[in-house]
Amino acid sequence: MLPDEMRIVITGIGLTAPNGNNLSEFREGLLTGRSGVSEYEIRYFGKTLAGICKFEVTRHQAKRDARRGTRAGSIGVYCANEAIIDSGMDWSNVDRSRVGVYVGVTEHGNVETETEIHEIRGYDYDTSYWSHHHNPRTVANNPAGEIALNMEITGPHYTIGAACAAGNAGLIQGAQMLQLDQCDVAIAGGVSESIHTFGIFAGFASQGALASHADPTQASRPFDRNRNGIVIAEGGCVYVLERYSDAKARGANIIGELVGYAMNTDATDFVLPNSERQAQCVRMALQRARLEPEDIDIVSTHATGTENGDTLECAALREVFHGSKKTFFNNAKSFIGHSMGAAGALELAGNLPAFQDGVCHATINVDELDPTCELEGLVLNQPRETKGVNYILNNSFGMLGINSVVIIKRV
Repeated sequence: MLPDEMRIVITGIGLTAPNGNNLSEFREGLLTGRSGVSEYEIRYFGKTLAGICKFEVTRHQAKRDARRGTRAGSIGVYCANEAIIDSGMDWSNVDRSRVGVYVGVTEHGNVETETEIHEIRGYDYDTSYWSHHHNPRTVANNPAGEIALNMEITGPHYTIGAACAAGNAGLIQGAQMLQLDQCDVAIAGGVSESIHTFGIFAGFASQGALASHADPTQASRPFDRNRNGIVIAEGGCVYVLERYSDAKARGANIIGELVGYAMNTDATDFVLPNSERQAQCVRMALQRARLEPEDIDIVSTHATGTENGDTLECAALREVFHGSKKTFFNNAKSFIGHSMGAAGALELAGNLPAFQDGVCHATINVDELDPTCELEGLVLNQPRETKGVNYILNNSFGMLGINSVVIIKRV
């Protein structure tokens, strides 16, 4: 057991998802089967499907700042402010020089660059019409920087580029910085503005990995035999992390404790995942937490709805969790699509209320389970009551073979 000043706990959550703008709404959507996927159209690519967030941008941000900044920045600002409110922290009396901002992103700058090229096209590509806001919009630290500016945070801020493992990576980085005494409060998680770049839709379409379905709400269908790809989504989830000793001293409501985490790399392919390396990453996180597979109550899977991705992750999970009778497996992308850099943080959040209500939300849209995705304990189409939830493990994997796993304990 770590000393209290080295234990890292979650004391606040702020999020926006395609089916909810706070944890309560998001959780309700997951328990009632409410999808957030709808029809969407984007320039050059045309009509498609996406998970679109509908949060109130000006709730915590002036219109001028929203226009000057980015969609990812606005998502981050909304989530970070909501997380601080949720934490019950007396923000007006917090030493902002001891607050760090660590935000995971899949990519950043594509939206803004595409927009500028589209705009100057109307001026015969005269670059004198290029926006003077372009550089601060496209630097890699933008989403974290917009949070820091908005909340007058003078401690360290930066983004963590970790593809679709970035949400978990942000959480891990925040915890490590607290343990290194580089901050006293960490605002950590992930954000994504991916649906606003036509390039990501075109890229997945060129790979044959973009989902389609007559009913948008049924398009995202991990584990289903008839799945046909990814539904791209935007979103964000930011956590307030503190040392257990500090949270306890101020009487904070502790949502959970980060007891295990791991990151590794496949080093085998640009896109195709490696089941062996994924299983290794899960085992590393369990080892750090001093847990056995049968200690885990819920595993939040990364599964995106692609044939290879789902099948290989399930193979890794069968390898690690075979014989574990109490472990349930679910997936949130079936409700909201793949929120890229936000996915790990957002999907974890959707499971955390299970510490209180003991319910494992389902994976929806599974009409015919692919035999290669069979897992004992896979929760399909309807939520499942458990005998109590003490540990949640969250998988999040990304392109270029980056893998991340976090384990949260009920406190």
